[in-house]
Amino acid sequence: MFILAVTYVVREGHETEAVGYLKELESASRQEPGCRMYVVQRARNNPRKFHLYEQYDDEAAFDAHRDTAHFQRFGKNGLQTIAESRDAEFYEPLAS
Repeated sequence: MFILAVTYVVREGHETEAVGYLKELESASRQEPGCRMYVVQRARNNPRKFHLYEQYDDEAAFDAHRDTAHFQRFGKNGLQTIAESRDAEFYEPLAS
């Protein structure tokens, strides 16, 4: 299993735009064959802060995700353009 956790803080005034991008990403990504989980969360104490938790069958499925039209449109050319910061970390489960 291949796991990615990403925290974004979007620039002030772009919160609604970020929600739109993230809803599109979440919906489309969950339909990908190698995607096991794709969850978007928003910080309760900071409406500009979002956390994404993603699980894929393997690294190849993750790479395929990054090549999708929806990732390019809503992630790379959407959310990432309004991000003030982005912190991403890859994980692996302790047990299979």
